[in-house]
Amino acid sequence: MPTRKPRASRRHPVVRHSEWISARTALLAKEKRFTKLRDDLSKARRALPWEKVEKPYELDGPNGTKTLADLFGTKSQLVVYHFMFGPAWEEGCKHCSFWADHYSAMLPHLAARDVAFVAISRAPLAKIRKFQKRMGWTFDWLSSGKTDFNYDFQASFTPETIASKKVFYNYATGPMNMQDREGISVFVKDPGGTIFHTYSCYARGIDMVNPTYQFLDLVPKGRDEDRLEFTQAWVRHHDRYAK
Repeated sequence: MPTRKPRASRRHPVVRHSEWISARTALLAKEKRFTKLRDDLSKARRALPWEKVEKPYELDGPNGTKTLADLFGTKSQLVVYHFMFGPAWEEGCKHCSFWADHYSAMLPHLAARDVAFVAISRAPLAKIRKFQKRMGWTFDWLSSGKTDFNYDFQASFTPETIASKKVFYNYATGPMNMQDREGISVFVKDPGGTIFHTYSCYARGIDMVNPTYQFLDLVPKGRDEDRLEFTQAWVRHHDRYAK
């Protein structure tokens, strides 16, 4: 029987194993350079100056009112996910939910490295609790609706600021058509109890903490979002995907 030459599959090159190893090894060199650059960036991130947090921020939680200091528990470091869930909404943002689906399982690992984690939204606690139960999440989630927390850390914006088209978000000033946006803020508490804000990121800055996206980046189709109406147009709350 004659041997058939490899054909392109879906217009993609198909090669012999030795050629595949050669191509993969070349890419590995680039991946290693990227890993080193990422390590350098992480060091630079940790080297940023800190700013002192002056307000106590009394937040509504399932076990009563908690200050920002209380959220650390026994840890010296705190990560806050700014979850888009406005006071008038009946459910949390589906895109923030896409991220949040990964959070509950990581809590023991973060705790082992001296890190506490919470989500914070402006929605009333009753709405948060109802939606959290529906989603099956176990991470702590509090309401900042009675405080300036979201506004101070550039995750929420007043109607007046939006009307001015001078909203400060992701370290740039410009128009914004939403009162709430996604983000992550990091804090540290020193032995004397003083809290410092060490880092915040927004928009594509939170991309790196979404494991599903990291896996999609490995498969042939990638995230497969180029032809969609907008990025993440495919995303649903996890209980609303077609079975």
